[in-house]
Amino acid sequence: MSTSQPIRVLMTGAGAPGGPGIMHALRQNPQIELIIADANPYASGRAVHAEFIQIPAASQPEFVGEMLRICREKQIQVLLPLVTRELELLSQHVADFRAIGTSVVVSGSDKLHMANDKALLIQTLITANIPVAECYTAHSAAEIEMFAKKLGYPQKKVCIKPSLSNGSRGMRILDASAGSLSSFFEQKPNNTHTTLENVLHIFGDATLPTMLVMEYLPGEEYTVDALLDIGEPLIILPRKRISMNNGISVAGEFENNKEIIDYATAVFKATGLHGPNGLQVKRNKNGEFRILEINPRLQGSTTTALGMGINLPLLAVQQAIGIDVKPLIPEPSWGLRFVRYYQDAWF
Repeated sequence: MSTSQPIRVLMTGAGAPGGPGIMHALRQNPQIELIIADANPYASGRAVHAEFIQIPAASQPEFVGEMLRICREKQIQVLLPLVTRELELLSQHVADFRAIGTSVVVSGSDKLHMANDKALLIQTLITANIPVAECYTAHSAAEIEMFAKKLGYPQKKVCIKPSLSNGSRGMRILDASAGSLSSFFEQKPNNTHTTLENVLHIFGDATLPTMLVMEYLPGEEYTVDALLDIGEPLIILPRKRISMNNGISVAGEFENNKEIIDYATAVFKATGLHGPNGLQVKRNKNGEFRILEINPRLQGSTTTALGMGINLPLLAVQQAIGIDVKPLIPEPSWGLRFVRYYQDAWF
């Protein structure tokens, strides 16, 4: 396809925290004819972009059929999903979208399933001899207690999270000091730290989804943005997470960290993921980087790379229509720092 032709793009997740930023990134190129969508009629993106479509949630049976209808009627060339729960569904129907001329920015469904299932991801990396944090799977409160103590609780902090979740849902740091008087007054109510005793009380005798009980990683945390060609990195951008708000980076610094780049390269090659992907890593007690999770999609904060002239959302769209994007990627301006902030919009 000629690069001078318009590219009609449908972006879902217009109400995601990073949605408006990704819209801004795509509109940097006048070739992009952008339509946005979200299940939420109050999605933030609709207040800053003219063409908005309300769509069913991924949990609704009509989701895929409705997306196919919209893409056919709007002659969409690239479908760019930002919502984790949409990814596997859309991936399973890539051939149906391709038949109507729409490329979906998504990895293969088997790769997505592995990346989204944290227990399966950890096992995949272990099989590939890639170091990971010490980790156990649990299905009951009793097993969580057993593995937490095996990992050193209460002397040491321990992390627990569902194997299938996103957006930090269900993630807690078991911290024996969380019930102290000082933590009551110093920590916000949405703090993820809690005690094992509190978790055991909440869970009781309930049958739980597969839970990971993991070694707590106390060191610096980094986000990695990447664009992949079936597991092969075209670019890897590590950035230190200096400040976070509810798990979202609000201040950071891009860093040419070879250790992270090598580790991320090994992880991505082992997973075989494609297109835009994100990775969270953190240092363990020995200062070694270990994976926290993979985000197999454009991350909301990926637009921070615009400060270096690297437009990852646009590159992802161009890759989806068959453009060789490798020559289009400029050399990163390592050391660039950024802050992110809220804005208001009205409709």
